[in-house]
Amino acid sequence: MASLCLNSLPVPPSSLPRKPTETSLSSYPSLLLHNNNNNLSDLKPIVVSGDPPTFVSAPGRRILAVGDLHGDLKQARSALEMAGVLSSDGQDLWTGGETVLVQLGDILDRGEDEIAILSLLRSLDKQAKAKGGAVFQVNGNHETMNVEGDFRYVDSGGFDECNDFLEYINGSEDNWEETFTAWVDVSERWKEDRTMSKSYWGPWNLLERQKGVIARSILFRPGGLLARELARHAVVLKVNDWVFCHGGLLPHHVAYGLERMNKEVSEWMRGQHEDDNIHKMPFIATRGYDSVVWNRLYSRDTLDLVDYQDKQVCSILDETLQAVGAKAMVVGHTPQTIGVNCKYNCSIWRVDVGMSSGVLNSRPEVLEIIDDKARVIRCKRDRHSELQAAAYT
Repeated sequence: MASLCLNSLPVPPSSLPRKPTETSLSSYPSLLLHNNNNNLSDLKPIVVSGDPPTFVSAPGRRILAVGDLHGDLKQARSALEMAGVLSSDGQDLWTGGETVLVQLGDILDRGEDEIAILSLLRSLDKQAKAKGGAVFQVNGNHETMNVEGDFRYVDSGGFDECNDFLEYINGSEDNWEETFTAWVDVSERWKEDRTMSKSYWGPWNLLERQKGVIARSILFRPGGLLARELARHAVVLKVNDWVFCHGGLLPHHVAYGLERMNKEVSEWMRGQHEDDNIHKMPFIATRGYDSVVWNRLYSRDTLDLVDYQDKQVCSILDETLQAVGAKAMVVGHTPQTIGVNCKYNCSIWRVDVGMSSGVLNSRPEVLEIIDDKARVIRCKRDRHSELQAAAYT
């Protein structure tokens, strides 16, 4: 396997004609995100279609993609500061102007500041819209697992944060949005108060842990406050000619319908099928090795692929991109020990670098897309800062 370092890499052009298809923005009710700053450039407004957002037209925007964060607020802030969209003064201010930020899922599990990260991104989205930008998230397998009640990978601090957050919102007199976006500012104080409290005995206190499990179940069960917050986000998002999803999109997903999948997952998370004996959990998007949030076909090294040859994977990827009318796909889910990288003529970008201390605790890296070129933004201390290592076989 050879490696090549380039400052920026062009994306192969899409072979599909631009005609009204399922992915056409004209097929859906649209939301225009206007900026309220008269000093901004004359870029056209961002147009969002689908509920949750599925298709986004963001003409001329700089697009950033950030991979799995897994409850590590410090690393999340580092990544966003490095990418130039978060202030470095501790005020959590949006500094990205008209940039579009996409977070690739798996904010939950393995860390103790999961809700704080969700709160931060919600706050930044509100600020970004006022500047002509936007923040989008796509849900990953750890989001769907928690809504399903699967807490196997929850950090002990994650249970504690749920307990604190539930107490916090019960005592708040503000509306949900104000209460939720303020959590990132007060969560650290709650954490300090908890650890100093005489009634707190640490992770071995079974009563405290039970309270945390109950709090998490209340918040994340279908229809719960945080499940409804996750329901605002898609599992597949197309921004301009780029597709973003946590695991990987396949041809049969496209045939099923992107907006249909997003809507079904959102309705499940909102608890809109509670009258049924079984919640209608959308299998094609959230369950199984080839579902959108679990698929690793494009993220594994070739040597790890047993059922597929490299050419077969490339063919499947090409078919998927042609079906959805996209130039390239960006995925998370599978930590890349060599950092953010692309494969198959840069038709697939893998952006999960395992930056959370609960995973690999690696340096943060962010993918930047401007027009038809993409580059990796890395820590300035690294002599390979802003270089892309693209692997070819």
